[in-house]
Amino acid sequence: MSLLRRTGFLAPLAALALAGCGLNSVPTAEEQVNAAWANVQSEYQRRADLIPNLVNTVKGYATQEREVLTEVTEARARASSIQLNADDLSDPAKVQAFANAQGQLGGSLGRLLATFEAYPDLKSNQNFLTLQSQLEGTENSILVARRDYNETVRQYNTRIRTFPDAIGAKIFYGAEAKVPFEAATGSQNAPTVDFNTAT
Repeated sequence: MSLLRRTGFLAPLAALALAGCGLNSVPTAEEQVNAAWANVQSEYQRRADLIPNLVNTVKGYATQEREVLTEVTEARARASSIQLNADDLSDPAKVQAFANAQGQLGGSLGRLLATFEAYPDLKSNQNFLTLQSQLEGTENSILVARRDYNETVRQYNTRIRTFPDAIGAKIFYGAEAKVPFEAATGSQNAPTVDFNTAT
């Protein structure tokens, strides 16, 4: 067999071997992770944008609850100050810091909404009801976006660790596992509101 014929035979075989080593599938999977993370960030941003409206609506009805309102405002500021981009998704510490800040904000919102259940005037205010509904919808959207993100992370991490894609992932891309989103410590506990406590 001549060298030319051998080269012509080996070229498609080499291309097939490279295609089976994650040359295309690894970056595609990583882009899916990045897109899913962008969706998570979008939902968090929507929540952060709603909070000033909620706080301003509530201020007009319950000035005695300034402490809770201040806590929500400060938690929003902390959550907004911690940014996590796609390049940070392989760093567990950065992902955890972001999750903790968002968890604190979610907990503050939960306390705010639970506290104002005791105020009939506020509960009947249409603006408050609309904002409460939007926040509840946003929290559900955040949950779905985080679940979708975790699924794309699972698929990506599986792909870069299993044969044959693991070869290309390490040789061509130096791929690192992405960190799934985990709830902040204590976020499984519902906020407690006690109106019988003396002030």
